[in-house]
Amino acid sequence: MNNNTVTLHRVIKASPAKLFRAFADPTANSFWFPPYGYLCQVHEMDFREGGKFKMSFINFSTGNGHSFGGEYLEIRPDEFIRYSDRFDDPNLPGETVTSIWLSRVSSGTELKIVQEGIPEVIPADMCYLGWQESLEKLKKLVEPEIPDA
Repeated sequence: MNNNTVTLHRVIKASPAKLFRAFADPTANSFWFPPYGYLCQVHEMDFREGGKFKMSFINFSTGNGHSFGGEYLEIRPDEFIRYSDRFDDPNLPGETVTSIWLSRVSSGTELKIVQEGIPEVIPADMCYLGWQESLEKLKKLVEPEIPDA
């Protein structure tokens, strides 16, 4: 594993359970996970330890995309998620490991994400910018409290 790592920290005004569900639900993932300008297609998502996932991000402007998939390594409901993934493109070699911590705080949930082993051809700052956009979309999904009609 290389040293190309990004670390993100946010406090989000939602419960750990609601945030956890946004990571566990394939439809929610397709909404918030891709950065701005990308669509996400979830091909497979077996959200359990040892379960596999497969997704594609498609550039909306060009129609070009890239696919990736991996395995859920550790899941503690409402607290922790760790997964590995690799790109299907051989020009993006290696395995990335992402760890996500969810901790209840007075105003909602403290979220910490560490992504390690990003392929060297992807600048860490670009990965960090992508994550920032994704987390903005995540907040817009989980922070509203919309009552049932």
